[in-house]
Amino acid sequence: MENILDELQWRDLIVSSTGIDELRTALAAGPVGLYCGFDPTASSLHVGHLTQIITMRRFQLAGHRVFGLVGGATGLIGDPRMSGERVLNSPEVVEGWVNNLRDQIGRFLDMEGENPVTMVNNLDWIGQMSALELLRDVGKNFRMGTMLAKEIVASRLQGEGLSYTEFSYQILQAIDFQELFKRYGVTLQYGGNDQWGNLLGGVELIRRTQGEEVHALTTPLVTKADGTKFGKSEGGAIWLDPELTSPYAFHQFWLNADDRDVVKYLKFFTFRTQEEIAELQRATEEEPHARKAQRALADDMTTLVHGAEATAAVKAAASVLFGKADVRELDAAALATVAAELPTAELSGEVSFADAFVSVGIVNSKSAVRRAINEGGLSVNGEKLSDAEAPLGSVTPLEGGWLLLRRGRKTAAMVKLQVS
Repeated sequence: MENILDELQWRDLIVSSTGIDELRTALAAGPVGLYCGFDPTASSLHVGHLTQIITMRRFQLAGHRVFGLVGGATGLIGDPRMSGERVLNSPEVVEGWVNNLRDQIGRFLDMEGENPVTMVNNLDWIGQMSALELLRDVGKNFRMGTMLAKEIVASRLQGEGLSYTEFSYQILQAIDFQELFKRYGVTLQYGGNDQWGNLLGGVELIRRTQGEEVHALTTPLVTKADGTKFGKSEGGAIWLDPELTSPYAFHQFWLNADDRDVVKYLKFFTFRTQEEIAELQRATEEEPHARKAQRALADDMTTLVHGAEATAAVKAAASVLFGKADVRELDAAALATVAAELPTAELSGEVSFADAFVSVGIVNSKSAVRRAINEGGLSVNGEKLSDAEAPLGSVTPLEGGWLLLRRGRKTAAMVKLQVS
């Protein structure tokens, strides 16, 4: 069993630890039980969560016992934010999100075999706890001075204030660590560096109630070199759910990584070796225009999250969308990807191309269609259009009944022929 800390350190994935030497000794001695928690604050996880999920996978591959906690209880409360009280979602909504997140996390980990992940829900124990148990058995082990000194708590108290509901979150997270320690022998909790105070709360609770020393570890909060928030695009968060962020948009997000960030992302998120990443770093420095590192990153991440077929489809679609490939060579999956990224319309085969180009918004009028045809600027399925009044049905459609209408290289739309 290799010591996983060596890999985490060269990948720059360790920020804080309760004692790195002690943790190294524990990890080297045999399988360690560890967990990371995820709160259901939305119906899907986003790319920011991948740091923790992939770190969990690294621990599992190194032979350690991993536990994925989805907070059915803490998700009803909400971790305090720097500004603004969280909106409390209904138990029914949170339960649905718990199921979604549990399924998403499980896709990245071994669920069966010799060392399967154990998925847990903290509602199973926190939901059974009475107010008196919380106050007598847990609350007495926390000191107000320590809790009030936490950065987020102090910031909120100096501004708009903080409800007791959100203030109590740190106690609930500590209960999770204690419960997993008692039930499964879990001795390591890790999370993002913004969770350091909450992690220490669990370490201290176990020390006070169980008389045992356990460990906490934090990973870095991912940032972008240009100062914008990682995991965001013009359309909002980059989700793992393909219904919320298409595989094409997901691939493009990684492909557009800044040269200053791409090596960091390769370390954090991929399973490429130190030698492979070093070679990609050299390629970025010597031939930045080739974007070899970004292409490797985008392919690896899209395959990891959406599968190899989706990666092949989005790359084929991108070649068509950027005018570098023949749309007639695409299979059904790639055509569906193209259609998902372009304006679409479903029209009868009797509709003229002039009307179709206007309907999908490529040109403003039928007369403009005729002028564009005379200039050689309109095409259908890669062939130049010569007759504005020809019906759509006069052209052999692509698989699935699609036609790709295009003006130049940058303006395009898809039309699906109606089945009569």
